[in-house]
Amino acid sequence: MRIEQIDHVALNVRNLERSKRWYQDVLGLERRYQEAWGEYPIMLGAGSTCLALFLAQEPATDLAARDKTVAMRHLAFRVNQKNFQMAQTELRERGLAFEFEDHGIAHSIYFSDPDGHQLEITTYDLVPHP
Repeated sequence: MRIEQIDHVALNVRNLERSKRWYQDVLGLERRYQEAWGEYPIMLGAGSTCLALFLAQEPATDLAARDKTVAMRHLAFRVNQKNFQMAQTELRERGLAFEFEDHGIAHSIYFSDPDGHQLEITTYDLVPHP
């Protein structure tokens, strides 16, 4: 077997409409496959990868414990340097807090969606960080 790429990542969210709007407005993801699947799940894409939004069936567990449990730690989106800078500007303008990390081979910013899922925007096109 040889995998070509990741097709999609599925996230449970508390409010489908709120999350759909947030991922479209903040990250610019576009709605896909609605004509085939209808309103559920909500598939949002960038490039050749999608994010599938599902309605959570139970309240979320303690998000502070997520780094110690078997679960997805974060979802990373790759961009070029220009879009990495634009992402920081846009997040600041929206009042969304983020943290910068220099990984040596890549720079990343980390922030959360409305349900507390940790997201990363990363670039391998490095320039010195101010």
